[in-house]
Amino acid sequence: MAWFDRVPWWLALTAAFTIGLVPYAPEPHLWEKLKMLVGGSLVKPIDIFDLALHGTPWLIVLSKLYRSAKA
Repeated sequence: MAWFDRVPWWLALTAAFTIGLVPYAPEPHLWEKLKMLVGGSLVKPIDIFDLALHGTPWLIVLSKLYRSAKA
């Protein structure tokens, strides 16, 4: 878990706001995939991959926030 500490904040936030949200219109891709997950329609492998791809930068940011608050 120490590699989270080595990831610079600017890189984590840039990845979250670019990869994590593109395309921006009509709605962020991550938001669309989360709605599919809640609705039970996230069943195709490509959709699951999309959720992982667009969600990973946000998980890194949240993990860094948690580790910073805990330290």
